[in-house]
Amino acid sequence: MSLLYLLFPKSNNAPRWLIFCIDIAICIFSYVAAIALRFNFFIEDLYQIRYFYALPLVLGVRIIFILYFRIYAGIIRHTSVQDAIRVFYTTTFSTLTIGIINFSYAKINPTAGALVPLSILIIDYIGTTLLMNAFRLATKVIYIRISRPDDKLVTNYAIFGAGESGIITKKKLEQNSQNIEVVAFFDDDLNKHKQYVDGVFIYNGKTELEEIIRKLNINELIISTHRLPKLRKQEVIETCLSLDIKVRTVPPSVRWINGELSFNQIKSVKIEDLIERDEIVLDKGAIARQLFDKTIIVTGAAGSIGSELVRQILNIAQPKKLILIDKSEAQLFELETELTRSFQRAFNNFTEILIGDITNISRMESIFRSHKPDIVYHAAAYKHVPLMEYNPGEAVRVNVGGTKVLADLALKYNTEKFVMVSTDKAVNPTNVMGASKRIAEMYVQSLSNRYSSEQGNTTKFITTRFGNVLGSSGSVLPLFKKQIDDGGPVTVTHPDVTRYFMTISEACQLVLEAGNMGNGGEIYIFDMGQSIKIIHLAKKMIQLSGLKLGSDIQIIFTGLRPGEKIKEELLADQENCVPTHHPKIMIAKIREYSLDWITIQIHDLLELYAMANNEKLVAKMKAIVPEYISNNSSYEILDINSLTKQEN
Repeated sequence: MSLLYLLFPKSNNAPRWLIFCIDIAICIFSYVAAIALRFNFFIEDLYQIRYFYALPLVLGVRIIFILYFRIYAGIIRHTSVQDAIRVFYTTTFSTLTIGIINFSYAKINPTAGALVPLSILIIDYIGTTLLMNAFRLATKVIYIRISRPDDKLVTNYAIFGAGESGIITKKKLEQNSQNIEVVAFFDDDLNKHKQYVDGVFIYNGKTELEEIIRKLNINELIISTHRLPKLRKQEVIETCLSLDIKVRTVPPSVRWINGELSFNQIKSVKIEDLIERDEIVLDKGAIARQLFDKTIIVTGAAGSIGSELVRQILNIAQPKKLILIDKSEAQLFELETELTRSFQRAFNNFTEILIGDITNISRMESIFRSHKPDIVYHAAAYKHVPLMEYNPGEAVRVNVGGTKVLADLALKYNTEKFVMVSTDKAVNPTNVMGASKRIAEMYVQSLSNRYSSEQGNTTKFITTRFGNVLGSSGSVLPLFKKQIDDGGPVTVTHPDVTRYFMTISEACQLVLEAGNMGNGGEIYIFDMGQSIKIIHLAKKMIQLSGLKLGSDIQIIFTGLRPGEKIKEELLADQENCVPTHHPKIMIAKIREYSLDWITIQIHDLLELYAMANNEKLVAKMKAIVPEYISNNSSYEILDINSLTKQEN
């Protein structure tokens, strides 16, 4: 190792001048050896000796092509097939050039004979090619052996996926660190088993994963393949987590930088990878046709749901105008920056960002009057359960009053479709937020029932419901991530709390699909899969962060927050749902209400908001939504009083 530092004091890379000199020495040695070999190592007369006089010519031509193909510029310790190909080009083209010069000389001077006999030229060509490549390969091997760290410092890696992406991943790992050694490949493809790829054995991913991880003391596994079904990918990750093995993934090749994988792009798996289901099949063609050349409004556009809706609309369709409304200046600025970067042409051509509060009637009227939208995706809402429990008036003002403003304007300006984003918390609500969304649902559905049959009215009012969205603002995912990054503790409200989860992308895709299929008056609910214990979610996030529960970080229980349930109710109760053509979307069978009645109730609610009397406001909400029974809330007293009155 000291010799390496002596030769290369500033880095571990051999200087170009040294590689160039060694290549010249190889050329000289190969040519002399070729002459000696040709004459069986016996040089007896001047006729044989004269072939040495051609050495300057041979050397000069070789140098020209060495400089042209720059074979001296490669990093020897990272010698690859591409370097060998460049050496091949150098020796082949230089030999052909020498051959042409040789042939021309013989034509000009027939009596003098060839400068270099063809046999010597062929031997020299083979020898130069082999020696140049052997030098590079030997240097790489010696460097690896000399600079290899102590076995105790080596991190054993395995790669799941023995295809091209896996091979590239292996090379990138080894190039990036001397302390990394790829000791195994895993693959579910039976045709690849018991073979070697780049010197590493391929094991059966289905039957040998756990055994080989233990046997070879593997520390990390990288999933390089993107052909793995999501459920199978989750099985692999779960197996690794159970063995305290860190798991990372390689991005699709389309996201590689200039077509090359960067080591920094190999990321740790996310919790979404353990929850995400198989890809949702959408009729993107039908959605694109519905949105084509239409003026679309997205409210709450800067929020997690609204912004993802915007991205998917821009990816799928080409609307005439896309108007993004939100009251948060800072979040709108961030969204504008992202859209300018990712969808520059679309942003410049037909996207408009407007700051506005959906409860401001004059502002919303001005927007509807100016743009006359064809489709409205209403995602603006207050959705944080405990905060709304402390601020019921704001939940009513925005979630109920704001929805009424927008729905009335959609009807007034003949909007084709009004798609409202609701929540599973509107099902038998136990909190102010869920109750406010249920009242908004009631108004939108009643509006549809009243006007859907009237001649000349074309507005279709559609409601979509889904549960918790991973990664959205206010969800447990960013909270847990921050707590883990800060060293803990991770706070869970109750050990038995379960929730249904869906990724933001899944939720927004289903909103677009439901909006496309809706005929008006439907309340669509989405298949959320199996409910997940929050405590399990927290534990997996800790594991994915490379930490150990109990020693590195703790979980503490803080108790249910105001308005929270221990278990959310199933959205897809077969007794209360009607299936649609899409397997993940159903229509809820919900009791319908008179528009006149619900309009009066909302009017009374908004008047109570102005009085700033929270108890009276919540009591009114309970009167409108009889199934609203408070849980872990100061408003439980209202339910007790109501029950007492009924008994008396």
